[in-house]
Amino acid sequence: MLRRRRPNVMAGVGAVLWLVVVAVPLYYLVAASLRGSEDYLSGNPLALPANPTLENYRSVLAGGFGRYLLNNIIVTAGAVAIVLACAVPAAYAVTRSSSRFVQRGFTLLLMGLAIPAQATIIPVYLIITNLRLYDTLLAVILPTAAFALPVATLVMTNSLRDVPKELYEAQEIDGAGPLRTLFNLVLPLAKPAVVTVGIYTALMAWNGFIFPLVLTQSAETRTLTLGLWEFQGQFGTNVPGLLAAVTLSVLPIFVVYLVGRRFLLSGLTAGFGR
Repeated sequence: MLRRRRPNVMAGVGAVLWLVVVAVPLYYLVAASLRGSEDYLSGNPLALPANPTLENYRSVLAGGFGRYLLNNIIVTAGAVAIVLACAVPAAYAVTRSSSRFVQRGFTLLLMGLAIPAQATIIPVYLIITNLRLYDTLLAVILPTAAFALPVATLVMTNSLRDVPKELYEAQEIDGAGPLRTLFNLVLPLAKPAVVTVGIYTALMAWNGFIFPLVLTQSAETRTLTLGLWEFQGQFGTNVPGLLAAVTLSVLPIFVVYLVGRRFLLSGLTAGFGR
């Protein structure tokens, strides 16, 4: 006889509270961005806009938002490509190799989890300057990818440890080398982890602030985070205009998260049950 599972009331209450905490700011963000300045200052901030307008969005799009968005896309795509190109082979080597050099290298890499980016900003600035990369998008891409690499390698390694050894042995019997095994076996089976690493790195690069602030200077290399700062000065007290810029900057990465959230959850929990 099957027992009926008791509903988890505390979890339900916690989920509703969390939904309220997340949903109210999002509603306020979108509703306020559709108001005019006078409507925003005189009306109830949580009420629906009396006269919704897209004028704030038109002003933002005419104020250089497209350039900041393109820079953000380039930085995000570059960081994700570098991290995946390094983390997948590194995790494969850690999983399959018993070499002390590889295992100690993995341990050394994981020490990067305890080092905050702010603590290394001066050495990073000096390295980027000596490489003559200051005020370029590559100056933002490289340190962003470097600080995402420890977590990415850890997630990929935990995922690859779930692959049965018999599958690797079958590939070796078929005469497959490490490169063929990586593309024919590892990548198809580790797809959730690859998507997880990609989304995590994309979130980190998209919302990055400290590296664009310190390592870039000109308007041509500004990313969205610095661009929002400029919009704040440009619009002055026009809060709805600033919130319209924030809404537009959140939309692309929010869509990426919605598309890949199932893989994100499965990839983050892979291997931790062992």
